Amino acid sequence: MTRPARRTRRTLQIAGAGVAALLALSACSSGSDSDSAAKSDSSTSASPKLSGTVTVFAAASLKESFTALGEQFEKEHPGTKVTFNFGGSDTLAASITGGAPADVFAAASPKTMAIVTDKNDAATTPATFVRNQLEIATLPGNPDKVASLKDLTKSGLKVVLCDKTVPCGAAAQKALDAAKLKLTPVSYEQDVKSALTKVELKEADAAVVYKTDVHAAGDKVEGVEFPESAGAVNDYPIALLKDAPNAEAGKAFIALVQSAEGQKVLSEAGFLKP
Repeated sequence: MTRPARRTRRTLQIAGAGVAALLALSACSSGSDSDSAAKSDSSTSASPKLSGTVTVFAAASLKESFTALGEQFEKEHPGTKVTFNFGGSDTLAASITGGAPADVFAAASPKTMAIVTDKNDAATTPATFVRNQLEIATLPGNPDKVASLKDLTKSGLKVVLCDKTVPCGAAAQKALDAAKLKLTPVSYEQDVKSALTKVELKEADAAVVYKTDVHAAGDKVEGVEFPESAGAVNDYPIALLKDAPNAEAGKAFIALVQSAEGQKVLSEAGFLKP
């Protein structure tokens, strides 16, 4: 009698172990399925796959850094293309209010962004993403020995400024007013890159531009800092536009600009933190 009892007990133990194993496998499978479902739900709830063209209107001084960010955006979102319209912020703002199709506007001053927001052409509240400070660009080697803002008023010196309606021109005028200086330039340019080009081509001896533009020009010009620039720093706001043809991609581009990654690119270009 004892042997059958032991055999029965052993059989029950084996059967019990089998059931436990089946339950464990079922639990694992269930857990795996739920994990897969969670991942699937997570990916479904994530932002949809971006595609198409993102059109960005941006201040001329953002050309180098935004071009780099545009390339990065396209790599991160295969199937997208970022196209830029760089220029004077006032001209870009007028184009937007005039109906030019664009997804994002990045201006070089709150005043020029207001041209767009006052017409209710922005879909989001503009957010400052960087700031920029003025610097004097001279010919390489600074042959005219320009050391201050006052030196730009020297007789015979050919100086170029941005137009007063453009953020860099308005900032330059603010700095000149603070220093109580009067300056008659040989020309007023419609954007900061045009002002810088005059010096690069040696058509002018100096220009008041942004630090970022001097940085981007490399050894084509020499930069001269001046203390009055600290009182004329420009905030750069960015916003999604109301009739954005590709709003989702536009939002994603703004997010990249504001991200730590985007801020690093902008800082390396010479922009100041917002």
